[in-house]
Order: sequence, then C-alpha cells, then structure tokens
Amino acid sequence: MKTLVALAVGAGLTVLAAPQVAEAGTIQRACNASDRPAATRSLCRCIQKSADGILSRADQRKVSQFFRDPHRAQEVRMSDRQHDEAFWDRYKKFGDHARRNCS
Repeated sequence: MKTLVALAVGAGLTVLAAPQVAEAGTIQRACNASDRPAATRSLCRCIQKSADGILSRADQRKVSQFFRDPHRAQEVRMSDRQHDEAFWDRYKKFGDHARRNCS
C-alpha cells in the first residue's frame, strides 16, 4: 500500500479534503486502472480526496499520467522550469497528505 501511495506522489519519491463527488476523479480512475496489487478502491478514493484538497484539475491530470509512466514524474522533478518546480512543491504537499491519511 505504501508503494502505491509513493507512486501516486512521485514514483517512490517524497504527495483538506474536499466535498465528496459522485464520480471518480482523474487520479482515482488512474489508480483503479493500475496493475498494482495495493490499488484498492478505498486507497484510490483516499488518494483522490487528498488530491482534491491540494491539486488543481490540471495538476491532477498530470499526476494521473504518472501511474502509466512513472518516468514522467522523474522528468518533471528534475526539470529546471519554474512551472514544473511550482508543481513539484504542490505535488510533495499532496504526497505528504496522502501518505499520512491513506497509509
């Protein structure tokens, strides 16, 4: 389970709650579709709730791509672009929150 939360928040790198909505969010859908054994519905829902409180919809779309392509997270993390650095700061907050509340 911790591995999945870590992936959701940075491919193993160091990622409030908003009102619950009826449809699954972008991150929750990506998490549920992943091939990781720890990706339970309840864990994916918890990760999404963490995302809803911290990340914008655009940020969530970017994070959902990390489930399919974990290397993309590394590329963003290593980027020198100011936009990516600001995103990574939000992403770490999201990861910390998800790790505390979903593990």
